[in-house]
Formats: sequence, C-alpha cells, structure tokens
Amino acid sequence: QVQLVESGGGLVQAGGSLRLSCEVSGRTFSWYVMGWFRQAPGKEREFVVGISRSGIKTDSPDSVKGRFTISRDNAKNTVYLQMNSLKPEDTAVYYCAATRNLRTIVSTDGIEYWGKGTLVTVSS
Repeated sequence: QVQLVESGGGLVQAGGSLRLSCEVSGRTFSWYVMGWFRQAPGKEREFVVGISRSGIKTDSPDSVKGRFTISRDNAKNTVYLQMNSLKPEDTAVYYCAATRNLRTIVSTDGIEYWGKGTLVTVSS
C-alpha cells in the first residue's frame, strides 16, 4: 500500500506563490510516475502536470503552463509543485497522484494512488 500526504496549501493573494509537497511512503518512491491534479468547486478533477521516474516532465494545460513547475526528490520520497503568479481561478483542492505508467498519469482513470488533497485559495 502506498500513502501520499500533501502539504503546503493555504490562502495566498493573486500574484503570489506557493509550493506544495507530497511525501510518499509504503513502497519504493522511484517506481512511480507522479503527478498533480486539482479540483475546483463544482468542477471535475483535472490534470495539472506529471513527472516520470527519471524527472522528465509532462506537458500541462495552458491554464498553468509557464507558472507551475513539478519536481521530485527521490532521496526524500517527495514530489513538489511550485506555483507562481497565482490567479483566483487556481483556487482548488490539489491532489497528489501516483501510477506506474507514464501514459496514464494524465487521466484520473489511470491513477493507482491518491493523496487526500490540500486546499489552495487565491484571493483577488
């Protein structure tokens, strides 16, 4: 069993930055492709960005491109999401996700393990 625990969410003003962290335990972290999803109130959960075992990053939606950056530290069993130039529309619960298949990281159906999420609120 794999456990994913997110941290780093909170309230920030528009234009500000946050860094989310997701610590993984229970299995070998380096086996997994990691990703971040988000779910805004009343909307479906959407893919934000992923990263392969070796650190290759996936593409991301235009809504976050150039502002959000994913990284991982295999020695610390942790994946990060650096979010800059935050906008009110970035307000959502952010979920960490893990799978063993790089091709399926972009879809909720392809995720093997989820964290419980951390709330990010961006005020205008």
